Amino acid sequence: MTLLDKITGPEDIRSLTRPALHQLVTDVRERHVDVVSKTGGHFGASLGVAELTVALHYVFDTPTDKLVWDTGHQGYIHKILTGRNNQI
Repeated sequence: MTLLDKITGPEDIRSLTRPALHQLVTDVRERHVDVVSKTGGHFGASLGVAELTVALHYVFDTPTDKLVWDTGHQGYIHKILTGRNNQI
């Protein structure tokens, strides 16, 4: 079981230590690569914002504070972290 498997929403991210945040980014990247390698899609935009997405959820009170992505591809990591990991 990975750290990502224990994340059900942004509130779980806010309780993590700095080393755990780094591990979460690694887990999210691996999950995204696994999904895209099976279904096709875009790697670059999502992988490029993995750290940013984790940091935004750590610092801001999401979902109360809203996040806006300029392309749908950048939102994949956000979806993985907000309870939709198994839907991707």
